[in-house]
Amino acid sequence: MKKILTLFAVVGLFSFSGCSNNDDDVDYDTISEVFQLNDISFDYNAQDGFNINKVLDPAIYKDDVILIYRQIGFLTATNAPIWEQIPKTIYTSQGRLSYDFEFSQQHFIIYAEGNYDLELTPDFLDHQTFRIVIVPGSATGTSKSVNKEDYSDYNAVIKKYNIDDSKVKNLN
Repeated sequence: MKKILTLFAVVGLFSFSGCSNNDDDVDYDTISEVFQLNDISFDYNAQDGFNINKVLDPAIYKDDVILIYRQIGFLTATNAPIWEQIPKTIYTSQGRLSYDFEFSQQHFIIYAEGNYDLELTPDFLDHQTFRIVIVPGSATGTSKSVNKEDYSDYNAVIKKYNIDDSKVKNLN
């Protein structure tokens, strides 16, 4: 008798804890991708200083992260672009210039600021090229993650997330 009651209890447990019919779950898996701003110049306003303000369309998920890289030249042998992660501080003959950025789910802003009149160095403000990389913000839900030291290497990030670098989307 005890065995039959135990059997009924186990069967009842499985039948009540069976499949869920919750179809409202949202899949928040990030599809890592790259966008590019080509030949863009910083705008100036009194409140924010020099900045580039862009909308993300479509918006990113709340846990996603944006990495931004500035093109600083080309490799001589292969003519491949050289990417430098921002935030970044550069010391010029005029003084200190810093690039930084902030982002939300809907937009991002790249800032240029310094301790001198930045208009004296237009090469750092005009005709710039940036790459914006969207990656997952946490390792949960994915086995892929970028080690902190790898964020500074654009090519390592692209490789880690299996991003096709030939399919960069233009944001201009």
